[in-house]
Amino acid sequence: MATAITSDMVKQLRGRTGAGMMDCKKALAEVGGDMEAAIDWLRQKGLAAASKKAGRTAAEGLIGVASKGGVAAMVEVNSETDFVARNNEFQAFVTSVAELALAADDLQSLLAAAYPKAGHSVADEVTAKIALIGENISIRRMAKVVSGNHGVAASYVHNAVADGLGKLGVLVALSTAGKADLGKQLAMHIAATSPLAIDEDGLDKAVVARERKLYRDQAMESGKPEAIAEKMVAGRMKKFTSEVVLLQQTFVIDGESKIAEVLGDARVIDFARFQLGEGIAKEEKDFAAEVSAQLGDQTVATGSGG
Repeated sequence: MATAITSDMVKQLRGRTGAGMMDCKKALAEVGGDMEAAIDWLRQKGLAAASKKAGRTAAEGLIGVASKGGVAAMVEVNSETDFVARNNEFQAFVTSVAELALAADDLQSLLAAAYPKAGHSVADEVTAKIALIGENISIRRMAKVVSGNHGVAASYVHNAVADGLGKLGVLVALSTAGKADLGKQLAMHIAATSPLAIDEDGLDKAVVARERKLYRDQAMESGKPEAIAEKMVAGRMKKFTSEVVLLQQTFVIDGESKIAEVLGDARVIDFARFQLGEGIAKEEKDFAAEVSAQLGDQTVATGSGG
């Protein structure tokens, strides 16, 4: 005789898994009312759904920052829609991941770290969140700066949607203690100017060579003599470095001083700047195709379990 599936059983399963009521009822029916087996059934279905969603482009989401002592960390956690980025569950997840990044060496160690009160890794929690929220979610990258015991690790989030969460984040490590205000101002400056390196030595040599070739080609095409062309290239390269090298940039706060002057006896040890979705090729869909795809997903999801 088949086990009767009661509303209390469905409610209990829903409370333990967070799954929808109809899914819980179906899970219990599939396994003859066995609560633990129903949990496993839902997990299996959730993982299958997560696997399917993981192929979709995730270019929205949030930048999360956290700091403790002389360490500051930043993560980019992507979702498919900005709607999910405003979800409290997603925001709490990004905050937790940013805090875990303080103790991680790189993205791989962050994903392998134990997620609080979950009994599994951060990577497994991502899968669980995909199943719960219903969108592809990915931890795309992390950065960490360390100032040591005698310095300052500052952070800034532009247009924050919640504490430490937004669409653009910056970390800065300074060598001198007691410079928290300067660290915050410098982080704001970096958010606005997006420097490529702290000093000229830190610039990517390929970037420098490409700029130099561009300016030289332009000068030669103008018909200038070789000597004049070289002077033009030198002038344009000087302007280029003043725009992309942090220490040579004009401080946006006062519009006059060079960053090197503003620092005084402090030194910039490191910095990082993340803008949400930069470098991600966003998938373009027309509305009709998207609705059709969603209807197809629903047909599969509500079809017979066999």
